[in-house]
Amino acid sequence: MPTTPYHRLARTTDHRWWRPVLGTLFILGATAFVMMAGYLVVTVAALIAGRPENADGLPSFGEHADLAMAFLTIAVLLPLSLLAARWIQRRPAGTLSSVTGRLRWRFLLTLLPVALVAVVVLIAGAVGLSMLTGGAGDLGLDDQLAGWGPFAVSMLLLLLVVPPQAAAEEYFTRGWLLQATGVWFRSPWVPIAFQALVFAAAHGWGTPWGFADLFLFGAVTGWLTVRTGGLEAAIALHVMNNLVSAGVAAAYGQLTITETAADMPWQMAAVDVVVLTAYAIAVLKLTPRTPEPIEVAQPPLADAIRS
Repeated sequence: MPTTPYHRLARTTDHRWWRPVLGTLFILGATAFVMMAGYLVVTVAALIAGRPENADGLPSFGEHADLAMAFLTIAVLLPLSLLAARWIQRRPAGTLSSVTGRLRWRFLLTLLPVALVAVVVLIAGAVGLSMLTGGAGDLGLDDQLAGWGPFAVSMLLLLLVVPPQAAAEEYFTRGWLLQATGVWFRSPWVPIAFQALVFAAAHGWGTPWGFADLFLFGAVTGWLTVRTGGLEAAIALHVMNNLVSAGVAAAYGQLTITETAADMPWQMAAVDVVVLTAYAIAVLKLTPRTPEPIEVAQPPLADAIRS
């Protein structure tokens, strides 16, 4: 039996048309519940403790606690996506990770430094292009640095909360959504485009350049996920992108700023086209030739037509 492509791993003998729909509703509904419950508990606790209000006018334990809460409530997408695959689609949860049925840690660790270089080049290139085009004033490079102490505390927190947050977004978009859509399409391009559009929209509309870049990020990492048979390349780039960008913000004491990647200027989007292309080429060169695939039983033709 040939290896099942990554985007088709959810189309098992237990597949029914309603399982991807129900699974998506379960993930979104449970995530919303956890977010609301979490913020309610923390806000009430801060109110009882007599804590001052944050920028949103709510009692808060401070900007670091708010930051951790924001990242960790997104991180719940990861276990919920795995549960949806196992409970609702009745397939191994590990098939969200890769065609091997597990996360390929060696491959992921190999790609992390590659992703770090890509993100550093992106930021340096965006700064350089902004200086050449007269847009450097919007970068905040003249702002006062936060100092080593506050920076170290912020980075320690970021190292704890960013990886699960970034991985969770990948498991939901490049993982769950891509495979949930892939049950209806043999070609991966519609699932790749769909999850990329959802990924971009979830970050807000921002600038046209920012939205286009987020869509491109989602499309490239989605294609790499299908091409390499797993989420490792997408997770590596997403984790490093968020860590480095948040680290730069922490260095200037700007972690509370609400701007996202959707608000990026055209200079960064232009550089990112080159960086994403180079990253994709590097990933393909580093991808294992024989990924030890698992075989997922596909429904007979008659069952596939009925479902």
